[in-house]
Amino acid sequence: MPPQLFVFVQMEFPWALGPEDGRYLLRAHAGGEPERVLVAQTLEYERSSAGRLTLIDPVPLPAEHQARAWLEDFERDGERSLKDALALVNRVLYLHRIAAADPYAHELSAAQALAIRAGWGSGDQLASGRFTHARELHAGPGRRERRGLLGLGSRRARASALASQERLVALLGARVPTLSCEELALRARLDLDQGRTALGALELDSALRSAVAELRAEHHEGLALRIDELEQLGASVAEQSRLALSGTGAVPDRELLGHALTRLESALRARGAMGTKDRGGG
Repeated sequence: MPPQLFVFVQMEFPWALGPEDGRYLLRAHAGGEPERVLVAQTLEYERSSAGRLTLIDPVPLPAEHQARAWLEDFERDGERSLKDALALVNRVLYLHRIAAADPYAHELSAAQALAIRAGWGSGDQLASGRFTHARELHAGPGRRERRGLLGLGSRRARASALASQERLVALLGARVPTLSCEELALRARLDLDQGRTALGALELDSALRSAVAELRAEHHEGLALRIDELEQLGASVAEQSRLALSGTGAVPDRELLGHALTRLESALRARGAMGTKDRGGG
């Protein structure tokens, strides 16, 4: 009888990731069926370490043509498939951060990966990081233009990178200040994107209150309407934050929070584009 086949997504990163090497079961809730089996491995090289995480679907497939069909569907869905797989990896790393009480453990992005591949193999193969068949989905961070699922390198991406570099130069030269709301907005974005809605509500509440105070203190005349909008949105977000702390089990409104955060991010981008110009009051 041929061995049963299991489909997988595997990611490698250029540093040790935190969880001890081994196999872990991921469940959505206590007593539920396993969603995935995660195999964590540390790869030791002469002068460095790397981390490999393999996400395995625990439901076996009896024939190779079914595994091949799964891989074709995975590639057809493109970035959505990769985003779903990365969300599971980041859930593991988030829970590792809490379990280890390590504030420096952090989530990952696909752009940081040395390699991302998907395919199938036997259970024994995948338990040791090997496989029968796989396709490379990501060429690694050293290439500006990525193929496959991560078909980036667009004009918009290059323009964004240039704006980011210009802002970094201004920040390093102390020509413009950083704001507390910028870091709080980034944390809220991370938690909302990773499905941690209650945490996102708490962080966004703080981010909006900080943004209104900090942006008004800068006297950007061109941001006056945006600041008024953020203040109005802040009242609704504050209610969602209270809901997150109510202990009733009610889930904050993700759509409302997402809209408010998008408007805050837009205001911060507008501030960045203005730089030190348009300050009416110094």
